[in-house]
Amino acid sequence: MTLEARIAAFRDLAEEWLRGLYHGLINHPAYEKIENEAEDIEDAFMLACFPDAFGIPSPVSYYTAELLPYLEDEFEAWERRMWDRGSLLERKGKQYHF
Repeated sequence: MTLEARIAAFRDLAEEWLRGLYHGLINHPAYEKIENEAEDIEDAFMLACFPDAFGIPSPVSYYTAELLPYLEDEFEAWERRMWDRGSLLERKGKQYHF
């Protein structure tokens, strides 16, 4: 292996390592925070639209029932998250206490 090939291999390895470091330190935490915030907003929207799922009477449920076919995939995951009360409290606690 020539010196130029070794330098190119080292440069490729260093570039891959630096990209992984940048992703781990900068990108991943930012993506995680954005995903958590989007999920919290989605949870609030779904709770406002379908409070009957948790026994909360709401006069708008008749109108929001029309949204159910469009939100069918998200509804099951949302309901599972909301019934798991321990994880909801843990998640809110993690937002403010690192």
